[in-house]
Amino acid sequence: MILRERQDRILRSLRAEGAASVRELADALSVSESTIRRDLELLDRNGELTRTYGGAVLRPGATVQEDGSDPVEAPFDDSGDLATKRRMADAAAAIVQDGQVVLLDIGTTTPLVAERLRGRGVTVITTNLAVFDVLRDDETVRLVLLGGVVRRNYRTLVGSLAEHALGQVSADVVFLSCTGVRANGHVVDNMAVEAPIKQAMIAAADRIVLLASAAKFPGTGALRLCSLTDVDALVTTTGAPDDPLALCRNAGGEVTIV
Repeated sequence: MILRERQDRILRSLRAEGAASVRELADALSVSESTIRRDLELLDRNGELTRTYGGAVLRPGATVQEDGSDPVEAPFDDSGDLATKRRMADAAAAIVQDGQVVLLDIGTTTPLVAERLRGRGVTVITTNLAVFDVLRDDETVRLVLLGGVVRRNYRTLVGSLAEHALGQVSADVVFLSCTGVRANGHVVDNMAVEAPIKQAMIAAADRIVLLASAAKFPGTGALRLCSLTDVDALVTTTGAPDDPLALCRNAGGEVTIV
């Protein structure tokens, strides 16, 4: 059985059952457990499933189809106060200096940041297809779109190709999104397929700027990206709790409330 055929059967099993153990998959496909583990690790890196202890599950946000076809992700949530997001984008763009290399993360605020970078002599590197659409015809901005597996509803690129490309990047600043900020300062996300990309962006940048409205305190998510003590600047909104903001300030981070 060739690699892709075996992996397709693994994915069909998950669509039917929602989860499967390494032993179950090895027995069903008549291969070794080590072979299944390698397959699961590759499929996880490519964003096609989520690796768990002893097995795998459908990736978060995926819905099993009755006809056994590919799972469909939940729609991208772009709801929220657009005026507030624009103020956050204004504050974020003001941090960028001409000539800098800027990493823009997934999210609904980062395309607004991109709009404010139009016509400026900067380099923008992104996995965000909405950012790409904003800047694709701007001849002043040097635009770098990283490769990877397309998450259509989230308008982003994920997987091992994107992670590998980020390993070759050196940026001045990353504008990072998240789904939650804990009271202890942990910055978290709820999308297993996005977390490695965000962590790679953090590693690639000299400065970390977190974009997190008051609604993200505490928000949701269990996958730790970094801590507020690692963040160089935080752009948030009125209503964010004092204690986490103090953690950021006490560690030397700048806090902007819009």
